[in-house]
Formats: sequence, C-alpha cells, structure tokens
Amino acid sequence: MIEHLLPPGVASRAAYGDELDHVPVLPEETAAVARAVPKRKHEYAAGRACARAALGQLGIPPGPIPRDSRRGAPQWPAGVVGSITHCDGYRAAAVARTADILTLGIDAEPHDRLPEGVFDAIVATDAERAALAAVTQSAPGVHWDRLLFSAKETVYKAWYPFHHRMLGFHEAELLFTADPDVPGTGTPDRGGYTARVLVPGPLLAEGKGPEVFTGRWIVRDGLLATAIAVPADTAAG
Repeated sequence: MIEHLLPPGVASRAAYGDELDHVPVLPEETAAVARAVPKRKHEYAAGRACARAALGQLGIPPGPIPRDSRRGAPQWPAGVVGSITHCDGYRAAAVARTADILTLGIDAEPHDRLPEGVFDAIVATDAERAALAAVTQSAPGVHWDRLLFSAKETVYKAWYPFHHRMLGFHEAELLFTADPDVPGTGTPDRGGYTARVLVPGPLLAEGKGPEVFTGRWIVRDGLLATAIAVPADTAAG
C-alpha cells in the first residue's frame, strides 16, 4: 500500500498481518525492546525486517538499525534516509539515498475514527477542524480525523532528522486534497496534502528543502497510509 505513495528512487517493503513479526532482530537492536511487551517486540522486529529488505533494494547489505538516544528514531546507514511505520495488521519501511531524497516520513493507521477526545484535544488546529468539517460533509466515507493524525506523523518524521526535537500536533497545519472519486463509490480513496510548519526557523535546515511539505494519502482494505518524500533537488544548497 505504501508503495503507491512514493516517488521513484524510494525503495519500500511492507508486511501484512504477522508475516515478519517473528524475524529475529540483530544483537545491536535488542536493547531497544528488551523490556517491551511481546506486541511491541513483534512490531519492532517486523519493522526492522522491512527496513533491511528495502535497503537491500538499494544494494545495501543487511545491518543493524539502532534507535537514536533522544526520541528513538531509526538510525540509517550513511547516505540513506528512511522511515518505519506499524499498526495492527501492517508494517512498512521506506528508504532512499540522500542523493535522491532529502527526507522521508511514512505512517499507517487503521481506517477508523480516532478515540474519543483525541482529535479536539491534541491533533487539530481551529483552521483544520473547520476544513475537516467541510470535507467530511462532502466525503463522509473517509475518516479524516485519523488521516490528519497520520499525516502529521509524517511531517514530524520528515522534520525530526534536521531539528532533533518533538514537533507538536499544533505546530503544523495541514490541508487535504482528494483525487477523483473511485468509480461507482463516490468516495475518494487517495489524494494529497500540504503541511505548513508553524514554529520559527527554516522548515528543514537553512538552505535545504521546500517552504511547505507535500504528501500523499491512500485508504485501502481497512487501512490508511500517508507519506512525505522531499526530492533532494528541491534543496537550495
């Protein structure tokens, strides 16, 4: 599913169900989940397995993908950017060489409403709530609240490698667009989004990257996925 959102130059691997949940992690990775519950260990193992398979498509031999000491983000081989996601029934990773892609962020979620109170409490700005109310009227078959949550995760994942700090849900503002309706359903199943980061300073780093992130989204088989991939040739320096 995630592969439909990614441009040329990005390699990906996805696993459905528990396909890769029991693949062993490498010794350098075990400390990250030593005290985790089995569900978290399985997700972690599958995510790393997807990442190594995707790296293999770039001709990079399998190796450890440890977490950084600040927020637990994956640490990729030199010259590589990437992102990992997992939710119930789906795990995926996407990677690219920095010569092709400046930064990446992917996310997957169940296609369902967010838990009660989450949307208003932490996810949406006032402008986003108004925009989503309008699009929900025109396309009620899409869970736009969960889609917004997922898209903001991709913004954070793409932004974090340059700033190394949390980006709050209210520190980025998103606008969705939908591709033409799926024939016979009247409900869009994919589209795009733009994200404007609201904190002071450059979006990525001085002289690097676009002024606004753009991403893609898709809904399929009870899941939704979102992705941002910034081409390296958008960098100014």
